[in-house]
Amino acid sequence: MFEYEMHQLRAADLTREADRRRLLREAREAKAARAERRSARHETEGRVSTGARRRSRFTRAA
Repeated sequence: MFEYEMHQLRAADLTREADRRRLLREAREAKAARAERRSARHETEGRVSTGARRRSRFTRAA
């Protein structure tokens, strides 16, 4: 019985650790996204389109 209780405690610790790491990662990603949006506001020109869509917009030159 003691081993089962130790296993349950360890599983709970691992779950808490995973949750903490997930929250830290999400906070870092949110901070990076905010910084990217902030820097994008100050740019005079932005990206027009991605490479995948560019091919479908224009016809080939003769």
